[in-house]
Amino acid sequence: MNKRATFTDMAEGTQEDWSRIADEFLPFAAKLPLRVLDHLRLLDGDYGGFIVDRLTHSMQTATRAHHDGRDEEYVVCALLHDIGDTLGSYNHPDIAAAILKPFVSPENHWMVAHHGIFQGYYFFHYLGMDRNGRDRFKDNPLYERTAEFCAKYDAPAFDPEYRSLPLEFFEPMLHRILGAPRRERVPTDG
Repeated sequence: MNKRATFTDMAEGTQEDWSRIADEFLPFAAKLPLRVLDHLRLLDGDYGGFIVDRLTHSMQTATRAHHDGRDEEYVVCALLHDIGDTLGSYNHPDIAAAILKPFVSPENHWMVAHHGIFQGYYFFHYLGMDRNGRDRFKDNPLYERTAEFCAKYDAPAFDPEYRSLPLEFFEPMLHRILGAPRRERVPTDG
């Protein structure tokens, strides 16, 4: 059995309790890439009305970024950009961005966090929404980066004939990127 703390209220925790918790945390954290892969696999077979399932869309997006010469961090962001679809149906970019935040640059984090409103350019007007909602970010230096992500990788990634790289191809990248937080990205606030 794993070591466990003895407190029932954090205010009563001891050094020994927190040492036990820290000892358990490191092996658990090391398995994050595997848990993310498991969650990504939940998108397999989930079409949501699209011509390809959400996993295929994610792999197409990542494959397109990889073939275009993007670095591993960007490719992992492309792979995980829609991972929140199952848990955050109305705010999936927030879920993906929260998972990625400790591991990626502020630029890639912003891109993932905002890709939903940028992607809306292609379809919001069909749903009675403002397709130009992304324009409120026109003055942000990451506007073009995010618009390009959507135009080059996300928007065209619904092609049932496209030959994506297999999920296993991306697994080592996922392990490298999610293996340890970037020192400057470790959250220190709530």
